[in-house]
Amino acid sequence: MEFAVIMAGGRGERLWPLSTPEQPKQFLRLFGEETMLQATVNRILPLIPWENIYVVTSDQHGSLVEEQLPALPVENIITEPIGRSTAPCVGLAATMISHRDPHGTMVVLPADHVIRAEDRFRKLIKVGLTIASDGEHLITLGVTPRHPATGYGYIQGGDVLIEADGLQALKVERFTEKPDYDTAVKFLAQGGYFWNSGMFMWRVDTILEEIETHLPSLHAGLRKIRDYIGHPDHRTVLTDVYSAQETISIDNGVMEKSDRALVIPTGEIGWSDVGDWAAWAELFPRDAAGNVVQAAHVGIDTKDSVILSRRTRTDGRVIATLGVSNLIIIETDDALLVMDKDRAQEVKRILKLTRP
Repeated sequence: MEFAVIMAGGRGERLWPLSTPEQPKQFLRLFGEETMLQATVNRILPLIPWENIYVVTSDQHGSLVEEQLPALPVENIITEPIGRSTAPCVGLAATMISHRDPHGTMVVLPADHVIRAEDRFRKLIKVGLTIASDGEHLITLGVTPRHPATGYGYIQGGDVLIEADGLQALKVERFTEKPDYDTAVKFLAQGGYFWNSGMFMWRVDTILEEIETHLPSLHAGLRKIRDYIGHPDHRTVLTDVYSAQETISIDNGVMEKSDRALVIPTGEIGWSDVGDWAAWAELFPRDAAGNVVQAAHVGIDTKDSVILSRRTRTDGRVIATLGVSNLIIIETDDALLVMDKDRAQEVKRILKLTRP
């Protein structure tokens, strides 16, 4: 069988003050009537039925998943007792799925991405799942870089190993964590590099084998969790296992070390991980002065700025700007953020000050 795992445990700190620990970005309506979680599930539903979709989130947000996805079986909501990044998250989901189908194939999707070309996205997932079903490969999707971004990891693709339905799967030569600007420029000039999308496909037994090889402590914990599925002490065991794990991503823990990794270039799918307010603004049209405005706003000599208000109590309140450029202004009921657009990745520094 084929399964989808939606990772919905992120904190979305760079979209503060709209995204908060109580309601991070995947549970927000940032692009219309659907939340980002709902949009992610709706994109995959034509391929994967509700009963085979799992959502992994934190204890704190399990009720939000139930509320936003009422058709999802409650038993398919996996709540982590502690955040330990994506390697334990993926391993836990694979362990739970393997209890149903030891050789099932799974696609792993973050809950907080935007993808505009949904038909092409589903074609990529369908081909990736087909390749992964042989149990030999770990598949990831690589996005063609549009500019020398420093906020994404990069994947260097090598030889074409598999061709299917007009798509190519390349051997992964190496992963690079978020590079500096000069390195990113070199990657684009050289070619053959892709942004790491954080989307993966593999068979559950394959990824668990790779976790055993590269993260043996995590694998031992997952085996213990599996032994207690359906047992009254399962939650206690899960908490004990998680408490003992290091915080590590599936990229760092497995993909960078494995010789079984392939990357499928996505082509243009309108992808964004909405990693900060500058990235959010790129998904909306700009006015003649280069501004993205979603607020009651009056401005003079204001350009290349982002102005957003999500106050529920407006009372005629107006945001006024004069002689400014390259700013991000975000207003909510609880906070007002004003910052240089070029420092959008640094919002977490402010969040630490507001939540001691």
